[in-house]
Amino acid sequence: MRKSLGEQLFDYCNIIFLCLLSLVTIYPLIYILFASLSDPTYVAQNRGLMLYPKEITFDAYRMVFNNPMIVTSYLNTFFYVIVGTTLNILLTSLGAYALSRKNVMWGNTIMFMIVFTMFFEGGLIPLYLLVSELNMIDTRWALILPTAVSAFNLIIMRTAFQGIPASLEESARIDGANDFTILFKIILPLSLPVVAVMVLFYGVYHWNSWFHAMIFLQNRELFPVQLILREILIANDTSSMATGVSAVDAMPIGETIKYATIVVATLPILCLYPFLQKYFVKGVMIGGIKG
Repeated sequence: MRKSLGEQLFDYCNIIFLCLLSLVTIYPLIYILFASLSDPTYVAQNRGLMLYPKEITFDAYRMVFNNPMIVTSYLNTFFYVIVGTTLNILLTSLGAYALSRKNVMWGNTIMFMIVFTMFFEGGLIPLYLLVSELNMIDTRWALILPTAVSAFNLIIMRTAFQGIPASLEESARIDGANDFTILFKIILPLSLPVVAVMVLFYGVYHWNSWFHAMIFLQNRELFPVQLILREILIANDTSSMATGVSAVDAMPIGETIKYATIVVATLPILCLYPFLQKYFVKGVMIGGIKG
């Protein structure tokens, strides 16, 4: 159909608005990247827009990776993301499968209790006391086990499992398959979009998590990279990285070190997201069709 003048005008205005919105969203990321690659003196003196790196240098990145705590915290974060997300997907899929079966005993009551935790919780002090009683204070498991299952993600995955035809399960049971075989060889392969979304949700959570680490960890050898990033940005402590430079140059190079640390801490998630984006909308829609 031929669009009217008003419809064409609306489309043009809509395109211009979305382009401006995208620019406002993307430019801070571009600024951080350009600032981390620019000459420290220029970054310290510049207070306006930065459209390209000025006198490209990788000194800030070299100093970041020369800091042993950055490397250690990076490895710790990879451990929390890989182990934590694997455990999250395993437990969430087991719970979702059990609750998605028809005529499961106390199914509605259990779901009510799960949904109840989304609106009411004990708070930080009971959580700390629980983790302490389980002897998980200052251990890696304090950042993994207390958040092993998300009620919201469990509901999404349960709803997706309910949308799979029951005839597939019945055929598998006739062939002698048990519940674990049905879950891991039939249900999960048919629910890959939802699983991809769960990996994204849980992975991003573990990668960005710093509050529980600040509460439960005292040993710096266990700190995730986001907690080190917080110390650098809030405490303004870059002295341990700005080695081999004069006191006059320490402050400008400290600013570029902050920007470089932000890039290092966010780059893996930015690289992972495009590969999961095609599953994102589809997975959430599958999980939200039925209640």
